[in-house]
Amino acid sequence: MNKRSLLICALACIFLSAVCLIVALLGASSAADGKFDQKLGLTSPNGKIRFQCELNVDNIPSLNVYYMTDGEWDKVISIPKFGLTEGADAFLSYKNASKTIDIQDNYKMLSGKRLHCINQATERTFSFVDRNNRTQNVIVRAYNNGVAFRFALAKGYSECNFLQEQTTYHFADSAKRWLQRFDDSYEKFYWPNPKEREGCHWAYPSLFEPKDSLYILITEADMTGKNSGSSLRNTAASSYKIQNDENRLALSDGWQTPWRVAIIGSLADVVESTLVTDVSTPCRIADNEWIKPGVASWIYWAYNHGSSDYQIVKQYIDLAAELKLPYTLIDAEWDEMHGGNIYEAIAYAKQKGVKLLMWYNSTTKWVDRAPGPKYRLNKAEDREKEFKWLEDNGIAGIKIDFFEGDKQRTNQYCIELLESAAKHHLLVNFHGATLPRGWQRTYPNLVSTEAVMGAEWYNNAPFLTDRAAMHNATLPFTRGVVGSMDYTPCTFTDSQFPHITTHAHELALTVLFESAVLHLADRPTSYLSQPTEVQRFFTNLPTVWDETKLVCGYPGEYVVMARERNGKWYVAGINGSDSEREIALNLDFIKNGKFKMFTDSGNPDNPWTITNIDANNLPKTVKLLPRGGFVIAEESSKNLTY
Repeated sequence: MNKRSLLICALACIFLSAVCLIVALLGASSAADGKFDQKLGLTSPNGKIRFQCELNVDNIPSLNVYYMTDGEWDKVISIPKFGLTEGADAFLSYKNASKTIDIQDNYKMLSGKRLHCINQATERTFSFVDRNNRTQNVIVRAYNNGVAFRFALAKGYSECNFLQEQTTYHFADSAKRWLQRFDDSYEKFYWPNPKEREGCHWAYPSLFEPKDSLYILITEADMTGKNSGSSLRNTAASSYKIQNDENRLALSDGWQTPWRVAIIGSLADVVESTLVTDVSTPCRIADNEWIKPGVASWIYWAYNHGSSDYQIVKQYIDLAAELKLPYTLIDAEWDEMHGGNIYEAIAYAKQKGVKLLMWYNSTTKWVDRAPGPKYRLNKAEDREKEFKWLEDNGIAGIKIDFFEGDKQRTNQYCIELLESAAKHHLLVNFHGATLPRGWQRTYPNLVSTEAVMGAEWYNNAPFLTDRAAMHNATLPFTRGVVGSMDYTPCTFTDSQFPHITTHAHELALTVLFESAVLHLADRPTSYLSQPTEVQRFFTNLPTVWDETKLVCGYPGEYVVMARERNGKWYVAGINGSDSEREIALNLDFIKNGKFKMFTDSGNPDNPWTITNIDANNLPKTVKLLPRGGFVIAEESSKNLTY
């Protein structure tokens, strides 16, 4: 080769090296500059959220979520590690990505914060290989109000042991956070900015504020009987690794995780989101006309005891009849009722025009010295016999309690219960159970789930008394986002330990806390001694909603929400602090109607102030007492239909 040729080759090599360097530098800085590699990302339909797979020089991927604010892209979630592996040192390398497809979903719910749900998303699948050349996919969706992704074993996995998930969310150290320490009943407080260290264990949903007025709620959805539930554990401060509960199944190609869900946006975007049901399996109960939401009177709270006393059972049936409520829940111990028996209770309720709901022990967790009935639902043949007996006797539904956490076998049992109950036209309420993860869409006979520190805790310990107001003002932004919540609200008198929230605060909880069957927890004499307007409020109270709006609020401090059903609006707010608070209201979306407004008078002997208003003079501000509240309820002349 002559000198001229050598010179040309050298110049060409220098040129190509410079081009590669420029491309590498552009690639390294593209995310920060908002210039995304379309081959490795996807954008939400409204253009505000982007999900990006980013590769380092060794082809090792990380996942990142960006949010558009004032024309600039901010990285709001980093996922430096992800995937399903057999050891902490295992890793995945990038293989390829599918084309982006559009998701258009228009579906109806039978309960929840919104009955008609419309959502749009973009979806694509990223494929990765592990060190054994096995392929697993990450299916990603970018919604207008968040992202969801799930892992699927695609090729080469044959009857393998359960794989550990390495997925780790990382937020800026400056991010504010509201976290609940993990407990398999999900009955703990949410604490703002708790101290974190390696190993701290947190429950879903977890709420973060990575920058002012931008919020992210982390949870999961579409859990099947082949999945265990998961939770979050600190690997370091601000880093949260997904930790799966026990799953003894052998896994093969086609197995997939639940969706990992991040709802992103303003507080209103979070509170109003239906993303948990958007990504969940559509309804599997074709015959569902028998599913009727409504309010129930509930025996337990006032006496810290079950339903063994027939005379007390009759009092709660009488309460439901007097207030024209559709249901009474007969709680534990009805199998050892004295002064009468369950057949007499069923006959009495039928005479009064009230449907009964009945309690069962799941017999999976608390068994010894626990109340009954027990061992009636665990085996398929026993469950079928019991559910047929309930259906034959006109029972409307069941409350099942004391489940064994988030284990895969527990989730499979819950799904078997839901499917079997549906065949016998039985509503289901899970207590002492895992967090809602979308089953409300798949099995709409699931009308409520506890998974919350509710009013029941006034029976158990003294600490709810002083913390209840702040706790109540946190739940609409956290637990209340993900599904029906059986808090058992609205207690005007005291149980074993007192409450210091006001009457109007308690009334507001019936609107703030969505539950398709809402259980009123107080004594019959308490409700029947309230003003006629309050009693009429209970009679007409919807428990499912066509629309839900966050009017204003901040976690733990205060919240005002508006919900609409059949064209009628309910607005409710509470003060989560021990100081008086004045709140500005914008209710311009309410165009007409006549309303009752319930507020606190401040007079313990006559606690209510009840006024008549219409859409033309809805308040622009409201002053709330310490731990106080208010409700604005559109008047209705008869029970609402569902």
